[in-house]
Parts: sequence; C-alpha cells; structure tokens
Amino acid sequence: MHDAADDSALIERYLAHAQFEKRLAARTLTLYRGDLFRLHTLAAENHVALTAVQPHHMRRWMANMHSSGRSPRGIALIASGWRGFYAWLGREGLVKSNPLAGMRAPKSAKPLPKALNVDEAVQLAAHRPEQEDPWLQARDAAMVELLYSSGLRVAELTGLDVQASPQARGWIDWQDAQAHVLGKGSKRRSVPVGTQAMAALQAWLGLRDRQLPAQAQAQTALFVGIRGTRLTSQAIWQRLRMRGVQAGISTPVHPHILRHSFASHVLQSSGDLRAVQEMLGHANIGTTQIYTRLDYQHLAKAYDAAHPRAKRKSL
Repeated sequence: MHDAADDSALIERYLAHAQFEKRLAARTLTLYRGDLFRLHTLAAENHVALTAVQPHHMRRWMANMHSSGRSPRGIALIASGWRGFYAWLGREGLVKSNPLAGMRAPKSAKPLPKALNVDEAVQLAAHRPEQEDPWLQARDAAMVELLYSSGLRVAELTGLDVQASPQARGWIDWQDAQAHVLGKGSKRRSVPVGTQAMAALQAWLGLRDRQLPAQAQAQTALFVGIRGTRLTSQAIWQRLRMRGVQAGISTPVHPHILRHSFASHVLQSSGDLRAVQEMLGHANIGTTQIYTRLDYQHLAKAYDAAHPRAKRKSL
C-alpha cells in the first residue's frame, strides 16, 4: 500500500534542492510548497503515488482548476512548478517520463482592446480647450480627427509629410482625401480621410507656419512642435492624454485607443471585416477579428437595454 509520507518526503527533498541548488527566493519556495502539496492532495484523493501520476491525471486536474474559476495564468504557474518537480524526479531516476511533457495550460483570453464609444469619440474630436493657443488647438484637433478618421498608428502619424516626395514616409493626398503611410514591415497602404478630418487638416495647414521660426518653415513634417521639429510619439501621447482629461473622457485617451475606436465603429456600421483589415494594415485577418468581439459586445448591450425579455432574474 502506498505511504503518503513517502510523497511528503519527496516534496521536502525537492524543496531543499530548489532552495540550495537553484537558490530560489523565499517567496517562490513558499508558492512551490503550496502548489506541490496541492498536487500531493490530488494524488492521494486518487490513490496514486506522486511517482505514478500519469498525463491523464494532470489533464483532469488542470481542467478541474479551470472549471472552478482559476485563471489560465494561475494554472500555468502551478503547472510550471509541477513540471520542475517531475523533471527533478526524472534526474533522480524516480520516474521514467514527465506527466506534464508537452502539456499546455489553458490559454488566457486576449483582453479586448479598449475603445471609446461614438459619443466619446465625437466629444473628444469636437473639444476646443478654452484659452488654448489657436495654433496648438488646430494641430491637436487635426491629429485627433485623423487618428479617429483613418485608424493610423502613432508612428504612421508622426511620419506624415505635408507633400509627397521620394524621401517621404507618408503624406496626405489633399486632392483625393487619402493618407499614404508606411506601416509595419515597411508596407505602404492608403486609407481614406473623412470630411471632418480633411477640414481639420486644412485648418491646421493654414496656421502651421505662422509660429514657426523662419529656419524651421522648410520642415517637411505635417505635425510639428513649437520649435519646428517633427512631433515625437511621446509628445502626441501626452497631448492626447491631456485633451481627453480636458474633454471629460473617463477612459485614458492615447493614439491606439483612437485606432481601436475607428476599427470597431467602422465594423459596427459596415460589417466588412476585410475592409477594416486593409485600412488597419493587418497582415492577418485573425488580428482584425478581435474587433468582431467588440462589435458583439456593442450588440449585446443594445439587446439587454432594449429587449423586454433580455434581463434574467437573479436566482
């Protein structure tokens, strides 16, 4: 008959090895101890020695953890500790194979990208801070309108020049209302620019050179700072964060949230996933499919708010 004390002794031997040979931190050892004695309990409940645990045991135990609500990340950390224990048992000649070999913990669900709702996006774009320099106001309004209108990445925005040239990474086609940008992987794409964004860009272009030093007026960048140099991504993040606060938007605003908002709002209106993929410049449509989850979330909220039979009584 199997003696559970033998398994306890094995765990203590391994923890001593981990402490002195692997030099693990005290907190890590405490976590390992808890996870290994949880394994000890599971094995004892199934009347199996730790050295006799099989892959089907591990699969069932991890599935039970998942169904009981433990996060995929938490399960992965526990499995990592167990895997190390069985690797040591193998080196000691106590097991022939690792029951966790090739086994993966449940995948963590990818978090939905945050997006502004339509009202918040319009509120942000329309916001005109009181007592702000008209030059800064026009520039920042043009950046917000363009990011939300065309779903550009911040690096694509900073790379825009006023006019096309052989050296330009990107530019605005003022006649056809398009932004030509250099995206990830040095791939070029063209995206439409909406009416409001074109109007904001024209307004900014009309003011752009008025406050620039004379030597900076030949700068090719579309979006520049007060010294006439091309705006950095960090400067744009800071300006948008401040604008979001001023506009009363509760969600922290940054360039990528406007890209997410563009994608989810276009998808909600058109349902054309392939078009959204092309406008975002995604190489794989699987990357774009995250926005179908955002779209479903929008539909579910509308259903719950409107349908008389949607709300379930709590038990």
